[in-house]
Amino acid sequence: MSRTYLDWNATAPLRPEARAAMIAAMDVVGNPSSVHAEGRAAKMIVETARAQVAEATGAMDADVVFTSGATEAAALALSGRELAATAVEHDCVGAWVAEDLAVDRNGIATVPDSANSALQLANSETGVMQSLPQGLAFTDAVQAVGKVPFAFSWSGAQMAAISGHKFGGPKGIGALILRQGIDIPSQMRGGGQEMGRRAGTENVIAIAGIGAAAAAAAADLDAGRMQEVAELRNILEDTLRQGCPDLILLGQGAERLPNTTCIAVPGWRGETQVMQMDLAGYAISAGSACSSGKVKASKVIRAMGYDEDIASSTIRISIGATTTQAEIRGFAAAWLRQFEKFRARAA
Repeated sequence: MSRTYLDWNATAPLRPEARAAMIAAMDVVGNPSSVHAEGRAAKMIVETARAQVAEATGAMDADVVFTSGATEAAALALSGRELAATAVEHDCVGAWVAEDLAVDRNGIATVPDSANSALQLANSETGVMQSLPQGLAFTDAVQAVGKVPFAFSWSGAQMAAISGHKFGGPKGIGALILRQGIDIPSQMRGGGQEMGRRAGTENVIAIAGIGAAAAAAAADLDAGRMQEVAELRNILEDTLRQGCPDLILLGQGAERLPNTTCIAVPGWRGETQVMQMDLAGYAISAGSACSSGKVKASKVIRAMGYDEDIASSTIRISIGATTTQAEIRGFAAAWLRQFEKFRARAA
């Protein structure tokens, strides 16, 4: 059976540019902290990637601190701070903040005190995008980078977290982006790597990968590739609604990521749909990859005001630059076949 991957928000396929950069980096033996030629060669890889990430995110090179991923970036930014946030934040942010800010039915947040708040730029489950207020303390920009235009310099945020594998880089590498003058306590102490903010020998191979992926993702965005992705998403949603008039499309009244569809059919549990579609050859999810697998209702959907039944019946389809119309139509047909079986059982 052929497989179709429709879970790009969990992790995007590794870009060929990233793979090539990583393979090339494997042949560089030096430690980036060493002053000899081999060390300087390794350091050049790190700084080239830093520049690529900075350019792709509208930041200065010195703003970019490489980490093991967005979870570490969030911990580095948020540890020791008392910030407010909403319950639709990713768990890596929710672990550090007070989730006491409200969102409306579309998942749009109200932020009365931006300087003491964290707010994600785009939600991983619904794709709903937020307007970041000026002076915002922190934003999770993980799902936005490479999918929509984003420039840290004009975002209004003081700090932002990104993750390489969400835009075609390798897993296990990310970055914290922060404005000059922002003080963060180092959690990884030892050497002076990453401008003293994150000690430890740099993961040169993964850093090469995130840099190349960031550059390629930015090029795709500039070329209008994500507009084509949005057209595929619209075809998917229109086809599903035609075959299932009672379909609930989460966040449909808000601006959303061009690649993300989050739907619910009351009573048809999300994990059941995921398993049925997996058997049919399609990889989708029932929520954030960091919380899927746990049989519980989505806290994101609950925070938007939906009941337990809806929150337990949502699935997410997230697509990307290599997704085809044939794959979208194939998935829609397979899902609608399963929906008809569900409706017959429920009758």
